[in-house]
Amino acid sequence: MRFGRRVTVAGMVTACALGAAAVAGMPFGDAGRTPATLTAGETPVSPGDDAAPTGAPVRADSGLGSRPRGGATPGAAATLRARPAAEVAADSPASVTYLRDRYRVDADEAARRLALQELSAPLAARLATEFPEAYGGMWLDQAAGGVLTVAATGVEPVRAALAGMPDAAHVRVVPVRRPLRQLTEAATRLSTTLDATAGADVLVDERANEVVVLTGDRIAADDPRLAGALRAAGVPARAQARIAETVVRKACDPRYCAQAPMRGGIRLDVPRDDDTVGGCTTGFNVVAGLRDAYVLTAGHCVVGGRHQLVDRTWHQFLGPKVPVTVESSRPGLAENAYPYDYAIMPYQAGATGLWAYPAGATQVPSLVNYWCVPDSTGCATRGSRDVAITGHVPWSAIQPGWVVCATGAAYTPKAGEQYVDSGAGAGYVPGTRCGEIIGKSSGGIDVRICARPGDSGGPLFTEADGKALGILSHGDPGQGPCTNPNERNSYAPVSTILDRANARTYGGLRLRLATQGPVPPLARPAIR
Repeated sequence: MRFGRRVTVAGMVTACALGAAAVAGMPFGDAGRTPATLTAGETPVSPGDDAAPTGAPVRADSGLGSRPRGGATPGAAATLRARPAAEVAADSPASVTYLRDRYRVDADEAARRLALQELSAPLAARLATEFPEAYGGMWLDQAAGGVLTVAATGVEPVRAALAGMPDAAHVRVVPVRRPLRQLTEAATRLSTTLDATAGADVLVDERANEVVVLTGDRIAADDPRLAGALRAAGVPARAQARIAETVVRKACDPRYCAQAPMRGGIRLDVPRDDDTVGGCTTGFNVVAGLRDAYVLTAGHCVVGGRHQLVDRTWHQFLGPKVPVTVESSRPGLAENAYPYDYAIMPYQAGATGLWAYPAGATQVPSLVNYWCVPDSTGCATRGSRDVAITGHVPWSAIQPGWVVCATGAAYTPKAGEQYVDSGAGAGYVPGTRCGEIIGKSSGGIDVRICARPGDSGGPLFTEADGKALGILSHGDPGQGPCTNPNERNSYAPVSTILDRANARTYGGLRLRLATQGPVPPLARPAIR
């Protein structure tokens, strides 16, 4: 059975409580056990008699509003209560470890910070209710010593209301020009003007005390309405790209991964001579010469009775129809005779720039997509991600009993969904599954891993060290969900493919597995 079988085309507020992950991008700071030195314009909160000493568990019976002073509104509806820091820490050991490692603090200080973090969400809600014309938002400043920073247009009333709260020594109030309520209302108006969603496309940046319009998705950067809407916002407002040009998306759904860099395990759609369309999967990045980029997939995807013309591959053929590769006219770069079931394909004209790492990327590893699926229990601990390919294992060194992983992009659309049907069968979810090598008697690599038509060409690799092993060729019949634990499928070895292709091209291309992803084409001098 071949996995390239005949198929047909089927028809606002920003959250105030910052978790440990949210501070991962902050610059490293020397965080001590005392409040950070305040800069000009910042007002420290004086601790009350019942404030917990630094590093000690906060009192569970302390609360905001217990001792209103300096104009604070008395009569809170309910008293804020803080859990003991030790109890919070016991429930979040990984967060404690992060804070200790990142900010060089001891366990007590990490516990204090986490207890203050837990208290910050109800505190933010209370301040927004009691001081709607003054409260401007809040954030935790881990780099400055685990200080909760509260923004306010009127510092003294808010400062007075906070004086009796737990861990008040690590709370500071800073002045801002506009309350959070005003910014939120402006964000709502802006989103209406731009036919966008407040809180998703138009946000409040509490630190900057501004409204931010995110472009590149529902709002185009060149939207003619944008400049006027920003000027008419009534508050400081700016536009910025939702995803910066230099970032690299991590793991992605194999069906919808139309962005750089090219990685193994994403969907290729291949129109055939008879007007049908087949589905296959990218295997690995290959490089020739100095840095000419190719993509490896299964040969039977482009070589066969319905492939007499030059084949071109696409990602999401029914739209947006992103160009990917083209069948090479060079003999020796494609075969359809297992274990020589391979196609080493250059990019279509202009497609390299779409799939290359963005200019300015500081790291450019060659990747395979590790996309979690419901029947892959191993994803529960780490989640979807990319695996960097560090090399390949010769077929002779591969051993039965190894635990390996494979990614495929096979899919059958649901009723009414516009997507090319690869013949996977309803209920099969594309992504990564792991299993065991059970033999090599076929001349390839036989594994016990579920796969479906459309997974052809997809990568087989070792999870721990990122070694490429093979690409999917054929296997046991089966459609729909993975229900047979003994299902057998076979992969064409990468080492066999490279040796064969180099021999058939007489070594002229110097084909090798890429350990770096594609990069923008070299600038060529103008021909004069």
